[in-house]
This record gives sequence, C-alpha cells and structure tokens, in this order.
Amino acid sequence: MNNKGENESGDSTNGGKGMEKIRVEQHSTVGLLWFGAWLFTIGFLHVSFWKGVLAILIWPYYLGAHFTLLSR
Repeated sequence: MNNKGENESGDSTNGGKGMEKIRVEQHSTVGLLWFGAWLFTIGFLHVSFWKGVLAILIWPYYLGAHFTLLSR
C-alpha cells in the first residue's frame, strides 16, 4: 500500500472515496472529578460503604425529581 491509499496494483482500498476522519473525545477527567467528590462526600458524612452504594443508585432519581419540580 502506498501513501495514496492504493494497493500496488493501483486500485483503491476503499472504493475510491476519501477516508473519513473519526474524532475520539475522552472525558475521563470529569468522571474522575465526580468520583472523587462522591468519595469525599461519603467520607465527610461518615456513610457506610453499602449506604454509599445505595445512594449512588438512588441519588440521580432524587435530583431528577427535584429539578423537574423546579422547572414547572
């Protein structure tokens, strides 16, 4: 394969179309910041591990219910 995307025989490997660029974005910084804040909150409130796990499952529901009522 040469620099133009063609085989040695000259035919194009992707049907003659230009290569499509794919953009990959990583947002791991925000996730790590959120996770660290969650751990800090659990430690600050002296919540047990299982109550913290339960809170992470239920907390999004309560946030959604609260902000839905505020938007009405």
